[in-house]
Amino acid sequence: MRVLRFWNDQVLTQTEAVLEVVWHALPDDSTLALTPSPSPACGRGAQRGAAACGSGELGRESSPARGGAIPIRAAFVSTNSITQGEQVGILWPDLLARGVKIHFAHRTFQWTSEARGKAAVHCVIIGFGLQDVAEKWLYDYATPKSEPHALKVDNITPYLTGGPTVILPSRTSPPPGLPQLIKGSQPTDGGHLILTAQERQELLEREPAAEKWLRPYIGGEELINGGQRWYLWLKGITPDELRAMPLVLERVERVREARLKSPTKSVREFAAYPTLFTQDRQPDQPYLALPEVSSEHRRFIPMAFLPPTVVASNKLQIMVGASLFHFGVLNSTMHMAWVRTVSGRLESRYSYAPAVYNNFPWPECALTLVPSHKEQKLRAAIEAAAQGVLEARALYLPSPASGRGGEGNQTTTLADLYDPLTMPPELVKAHQALDKAVDASYGVKGFASEAERVAFLFALYQQLTGPLAQAETKPVRRRKSKKEEVIP
Repeated sequence: MRVLRFWNDQVLTQTEAVLEVVWHALPDDSTLALTPSPSPACGRGAQRGAAACGSGELGRESSPARGGAIPIRAAFVSTNSITQGEQVGILWPDLLARGVKIHFAHRTFQWTSEARGKAAVHCVIIGFGLQDVAEKWLYDYATPKSEPHALKVDNITPYLTGGPTVILPSRTSPPPGLPQLIKGSQPTDGGHLILTAQERQELLEREPAAEKWLRPYIGGEELINGGQRWYLWLKGITPDELRAMPLVLERVERVREARLKSPTKSVREFAAYPTLFTQDRQPDQPYLALPEVSSEHRRFIPMAFLPPTVVASNKLQIMVGASLFHFGVLNSTMHMAWVRTVSGRLESRYSYAPAVYNNFPWPECALTLVPSHKEQKLRAAIEAAAQGVLEARALYLPSPASGRGGEGNQTTTLADLYDPLTMPPELVKAHQALDKAVDASYGVKGFASEAERVAFLFALYQQLTGPLAQAETKPVRRRKSKKEEVIP
């Protein structure tokens, strides 16, 4: 057995060299006979024989004659990042262009080492070769710690789903008729205009006039876990008003000094505007807020409607013009299956970017400019179910975190409501009703597994976007590389 080891930074920054090493390690006319039975269970404390564990590894049976047409086996044991987010677009088009076919795959599972502390890594196993095989097997896991169950599929995509092979582009706009999702505002102020609740109180005791300029400031942490921060929103302040508040003026001066020290030219230029955000995308109307990063343990990403008086930080994704219909679809199991498959990750947490939303295949009733009577009924059902979710939240949450009013317990947070162990029965039932309405809008009544649901979404994506969304096959120049590390 020969093992080639690559780390994630090599795959991302030295992609061509890595691919050349993989390419030269395989016979030109190789045929493969992979068995769909490897189990990652042996990686959970047992020895894996000659296969080493790393960020990415390629193992194959050595052949006595490189030019001979003898069966070989090849597989990656890798962190799951190579099947998520933008990494898919970096690595897989080149492999597919070389004729690589995925024969079997284990979706994300937790690999626990024997080292002290038992550091856990989320991994995948991908078996592949240069020729196709009649039977393809996908091993799915209910949770990363579960045992796998096998699914026979016609094709396995680089996202480790069934369905057609599609590489999602980094789209900057949603389908026509849908609201734009953008990042919140970027202050780049050195933290000098951001105040804790205690700092706000102390400032107001000394300069009561500052109250006019203080606004709630919410990022992903505050949206999910509660807590309060405040921002000195000085847009439109006059010189006389600013000079009447020496403590605020002192903070503005610190912003100017911090920006002047920045290595980024555009930030240094904004030192001339120390009262303003370097990137101001604050809406002037209510908006839907999604945390940029959230726990993978939740079934749904906590999101909420916020008023324009709440300043959205750059740790939120925001959507102006979102309706109950959009809120409902984004809070569905259908959308979350897409998120779990294609979103990037920060450690194992979801890292939600606009491209995840922009590529999501919405139901037909969302895309029709003049909806039929049936489509109107489907939309109305989703809106009613979405309102049910907000009302279930409002039993426990204060405004505005509840989304739309409510007089709930002031200490309860979205994190509490969406913790699988503490999610209230009313909210569980409301989401079940919402899932039923969203599935109906797609013309389905649920799926036997998430893998089947994701395969359905990829097939729909391909149908909606056409052949341009399919992976392109461009010839890649073969050249020798010195980036190979051989482990005996």
